[in-house]
Amino acid sequence: MKRALSFEDRRELRLVVAGTCLIAGTYGLVRLAYGLFLPDISASVAMSTAVAGYVASAASAAYCLGALAAVVVDHRPRTLVVAAVTTASGGALAMAMSDGLALLAPAVVVASAGAGLASPGLVAVVARGVAAPRTAAAQATVNAGTGPGLVAAGLLALALPDWRAAFVASAVVTAAAGAGVLLLDRRGQARPAEEVADEQATGGLRWMLALRVPAAGALLLGAASAATWTYGRTQVAATGAGSTETVLAWIALGFGGTATVLTARRLGALPPARAWLLTALVVAVATAGLAPTTAPLLLPVLACGAFGWGFVAASSALIAWAGDLVADRAAAGTSVLFVALVLGQAAGAAAAGALAGRIGLPPVFLLAAGVAVLAAACGATRSRDTATTVRMDATMGS
Repeated sequence: MKRALSFEDRRELRLVVAGTCLIAGTYGLVRLAYGLFLPDISASVAMSTAVAGYVASAASAAYCLGALAAVVVDHRPRTLVVAAVTTASGGALAMAMSDGLALLAPAVVVASAGAGLASPGLVAVVARGVAAPRTAAAQATVNAGTGPGLVAAGLLALALPDWRAAFVASAVVTAAAGAGVLLLDRRGQARPAEEVADEQATGGLRWMLALRVPAAGALLLGAASAATWTYGRTQVAATGAGSTETVLAWIALGFGGTATVLTARRLGALPPARAWLLTALVVAVATAGLAPTTAPLLLPVLACGAFGWGFVAASSALIAWAGDLVADRAAAGTSVLFVALVLGQAAGAAAAGALAGRIGLPPVFLLAAGVAVLAAACGATRSRDTATTVRMDATMGS
């Protein structure tokens, strides 16, 4: 582990820390915190289970719009970082000030767009700010920022008087992290605009076809994960757990995501498709583990931890997969795959909300686990690729 994360340049290390904090803010403290605080939000703002799912679905759609915008301006990562901070922090503040669904819903949607803008922007910033032998480890570390963000959100839920104060704190942390990234970015190493324009003119969008297999897997995994991200805490509460216990289960989810830093080097040594297969299967098992409502509290806590690891590690596998298949468009490729992932979440959140009112949440979680198995199968179709093994071994072994 020390070898994988031993950044020789202190500036590199500071950039990785700032980038990790920005992902922690835009994802864990803002976008995904909606699911954590949903029971408390619903108590303040009249909102049914179905409406909560539709709001989560709209937020996922906004994430996709942000990520698609990043495909268009992937050669301007600083602009993406500024836009990410503006939407995430601004949306979080608007959520805190909302006194009804009319303001809350659009605020949740706008805040979610920040995460869609942050990921591709940081992929490009890290790629030009960290030396090539350490780039893969840096990307995996930054992407794992979701985990610490989830932990921090859980701690805020325990420490602060209400969810509104938590979102104000989240907005401040996200803005500070974004400022750090901008200060540490080596913008002088950006590609000339003319070069990017020539590349886009000659390459068109044909490069996206190379991403069809991981995109299908991402779409399915996104749909499968929506049940946990939106209703995970609600489902844990159905076991009889109190408010504090359900927050602790969410914190366990965050610790699981954070643990991906410890496994990044070993997982990175695998071909991306095989890493995807493994991590998506973990998501499937963890999702099924959340279905029972009569199990002791230990089971959903462990399931949350496993889900956190599997989901964050799977998203890191997507970054590596994009870099392997479209190396010259890694940031844009990451955007495409993350769009597919969150489009799946949008569909999954709406479907889970609609089905929950008819058949209940436990069957919804079992169905979601089955979809995650289908997502994992997309990795099996390319698990025999050998070129990726050579590339990842050379990168992570340095």
